[in-house]
Amino acid sequence: MTNNWVAVKNSNQAPLALRPRDAARALGISERTLWSLTTPRGSIPCVRCGHGKRRAVLYPLADLNAWLTREASPAKGVDA
Repeated sequence: MTNNWVAVKNSNQAPLALRPRDAARALGISERTLWSLTTPRGSIPCVRCGHGKRRAVLYPLADLNAWLTREASPAKGVDA
């Protein structure tokens, strides 16, 4: 039986989620700005995994793309 972790780890697929530094770089903002825009303070969704010092914050690419699309679209009810 094949180990799925090895198959995923060795594949050339794009990552499903980014760490904060990479997410900030992808959005073209600083890590500090990213933290201020991350839920619960802001509207950028994240996933928090683990406990204690091993806790990781991940930003799923699909959620980042959806957030960016919402932010880039014109506000409803605003006259242009």
